[in-house]
Amino acid sequence: MVNKGIVIRKLISADMANFSEIFNYILGAVFIIIVFALAYAYLKPHLLHKRRMVSTLLLKLTYLIYLLVLLIIIYLSALVRGGLEVVFFGIEFFAFLIVLFVPTIGIFARKLGQFSKKREGYNYFFSIVNILCLIAILVMFFI
Repeated sequence: MVNKGIVIRKLISADMANFSEIFNYILGAVFIIIVFALAYAYLKPHLLHKRRMVSTLLLKLTYLIYLLVLLIIIYLSALVRGGLEVVFFGIEFFAFLIVLFVPTIGIFARKLGQFSKKREGYNYFFSIVNILCLIAILVMFFI
């Protein structure tokens, strides 16, 4: 005959061991939502420049898509595949760091004065950079 108290303690200890893993998954999902919401609030893609509507919308949308895919790739790499250093090994990690920072620098630098007269070209250029970085992240993750 099995003691019910021992069985219940074993079940609780098994659930507590999984609790930290489940909690990490939940924290990762909350982190993705918070970062994406902050980026959306900063970019305000619903507010467009009157003269540069298409280029501004394209830049903001490509950046938000890039950011969402990046956050999901980081989430999957860190929690599902064993860590960023496992998924992006060696030279790929340095390429990942470049792909991580270049689009964000492009978004922040668009407000600088020296780009004000060439803003439309700047927007199109960094839209292409965002798309290329998105493709690079996907290629590095899946290959």
